[in-house]
Amino acid sequence: MILHLSSESLHNLLFVYNRIWRERSFPSSWQQAVIILVLKPGKDSSNPCNYRPIAVTNCMCKVLEKMVNKRLIYYLETSSFFGPFQSGFRQGRSTIDNLLALETEIRNAFICRQHAVAIFFDIKKAYDRAWRYGILLDLYNCNLRGNLPIFIQNFLTLRQFRVRIGNQLSDYFLQEEGVPQGSVLSVALFTLKLNGILQQLPLSVKGFLYVDDLYISCTGDNMAFIERQLQLAVNKIHQCSAFNGFTFSTAKTSCVHFCRKRSLHPEPEIKLEDQLINVVREVKFLGVIFDKKLTPFIPM
Repeated sequence: MILHLSSESLHNLLFVYNRIWRERSFPSSWQQAVIILVLKPGKDSSNPCNYRPIAVTNCMCKVLEKMVNKRLIYYLETSSFFGPFQSGFRQGRSTIDNLLALETEIRNAFICRQHAVAIFFDIKKAYDRAWRYGILLDLYNCNLRGNLPIFIQNFLTLRQFRVRIGNQLSDYFLQEEGVPQGSVLSVALFTLKLNGILQQLPLSVKGFLYVDDLYISCTGDNMAFIERQLQLAVNKIHQCSAFNGFTFSTAKTSCVHFCRKRSLHPEPEIKLEDQLINVVREVKFLGVIFDKKLTPFIPM
């Protein structure tokens, strides 16, 4: 639609954007969203928890968001704020980085006849629970001043939404926390908030993020040592996450013990929120299945 505007209309639109930017104002209609519910693949449609809410927002706002997002990402990248182990939606990085890192660690453990244990976390309603004040605090700690953080503050403030089911629309509700799914800025702001979680890990534990897909791993000869290090890491991650408003699903968080040793050995016992993390034979991570023997996948 915007591509088909006349030169005069584009000039007027730019004038509006510049006024919003300079005057640090934000149209109230841009703070409203319509939530479309999308059923998660393979889930029961009768369970409301199996739907992913997507926020449909104002197109004019999205164009300005893209401009702001480009400036924000450029600043965060050039200031090296993002750690080297966060690959989500960053230029020159992809899911392949995290998948290869995991596979390489597992294969190195097999070559050295060691144990490799990885924990794959599931964050409950990650975008909906991102701590807004914490996001603004992170922007301040990045030495961001001026109009950009003010724009983001206005973008996050007094957000309202209503839900569409078929042709029916609900009343408006106030979204007090989180970032709106479906908005251009949401991924960058969420990544910014979750970025510090990997800084909590002990030196012996590795961690990788792809937006909210988090795994940590530890390799060694002694299973007791691996358990202690991973338990320490889990405790610190849980403490950091609770402070920033994130919670983990203990039922969906899982652990895989990668090992090709023939001798009997105990499975790791690691707790999250006083519950043992499920030890499984295989896990699907970023679309790829890893089993405990790293069996090659052969398409049927």
